Amino acid sequence: MRRWTGLATAGAAALIWGEWLNRRWSRTLVGSAGGGTGSEAVIVLGFRNLRPTANVVNRWRVRAGLRSVSAENARDTCVIFSGGAAAGSRATEARSMADYAKSVLAFDGTVLLEERSTTTWENIANVIPMVEDADRIKIASQPAHALKARAYLRRQRPDLAERLVRADDYRPGEWLFGKPLLALYGLWTLRGLKAEERKTSL
Repeated sequence: MRRWTGLATAGAAALIWGEWLNRRWSRTLVGSAGGGTGSEAVIVLGFRNLRPTANVVNRWRVRAGLRSVSAENARDTCVIFSGGAAAGSRATEARSMADYAKSVLAFDGTVLLEERSTTTWENIANVIPMVEDADRIKIASQPAHALKARAYLRRQRPDLAERLVRADDYRPGEWLFGKPLLALYGLWTLRGLKAEERKTSL
């Protein structure tokens, strides 16, 4: 009985830890950027996609990106799908995500594609010309990956990083049982961030 109680306690602690860390990452390196007014750019980062259609990770990222579009600014929001073709794939990540957004989710807003990137650093470098005129910039992905991208924008263009606001890519209970694993992977992938890039903004 004690053994099962201990396992249950450890499991609950892991779930809480995963929730807390992902929530924290979603609130790091973001601000208010005008309190919701003005134009928006929502950047959706792609994940390795070997088939012409969006895989499960990219489908979730598309949903997170589209729900990040502010209702009051929908007409002034541009959604940018970013990602090149994975080795052995004909379709780019960006195009497969855009097709899913339009054909399955019926998104009819403004869409731009960035189809050359193969790394997160390139994702940011290549979308910069597309977001320079936006008053607010959101980056949608798993929270750790989005934080890494925001840190890269801060390194490449500090002036644009001041316009970063939260995307709706963290919700309590979503991916609940996967969040501990996402947290562990996030800690590994964020190991190169500087101390000031890990500070929670909100």
